[in-house]
Amino acid sequence: MTVTETDHVDTTRDGTSALALRGVHHGYERAGERIEVLRGADLEVRPGELVAVVGRSGSGKSTLLHVAGGLVTPADGDVVVGGRPVATLKPTERAVLRRRTIGFVFQFFHLLPHLDVRDNVALPLLLDGAPTGAARRRADGVLAAVGLSDRADHLPSELSGGQLQRAAIARALVSEPAVVLADEPTGNLDATTAAEVLDLLVAQVRDREVALVLVTHDTGAAARADRTLHLLDGTLT
Repeated sequence: MTVTETDHVDTTRDGTSALALRGVHHGYERAGERIEVLRGADLEVRPGELVAVVGRSGSGKSTLLHVAGGLVTPADGDVVVGGRPVATLKPTERAVLRRRTIGFVFQFFHLLPHLDVRDNVALPLLLDGAPTGAARRRADGVLAAVGLSDRADHLPSELSGGQLQRAAIARALVSEPAVVLADEPTGNLDATTAAEVLDLLVAQVRDREVALVLVTHDTGAAARADRTLHLLDGTLT
């Protein structure tokens, strides 16, 4: 996909917030009943700030991240990323915003099994229309930063869990985003590997002055953030 001028989204950090959610409400239907997950959630994250969101299973943490990342449109409220209200963007503009401004790290990695690690990491750039050679060179640079240069030509099936999450972190950072949204990024790893991956993620976002929203049930992981918020009954406190 090639990005045209009409698809361009201004992702300049032209304010105090890298990400803001204001009065966000969202829910879903289950067995004919409306389940409210978010009830006026408010969140503001400054450039370079690390914010942890803690809540019990089923509290809506993942829904919060999906709304923040423009993957889900809330029933009510505003989401502002890179100074732009997401609701004002066309679908193509939202896609560009996600590729250029937001990096996602998920618990289960979500790497494409038929692509090697280099091309998995380069994928956001390739989807944005970058030349293949340039995208792969950028991917190699980020893979070096996360200690995976020697695995660039391997398929995901040939990597350990910790290596898979390092590759996922590299993919999240390759577009030089303003915000990284991490959904239980260590939840699928053993304790030792989880600590190593968390150290890497925190170091990378701090070095790059990228805002991080870390959803976790692990109070130890949350303690690494600048602020910790609790999601309870659909609101953040």
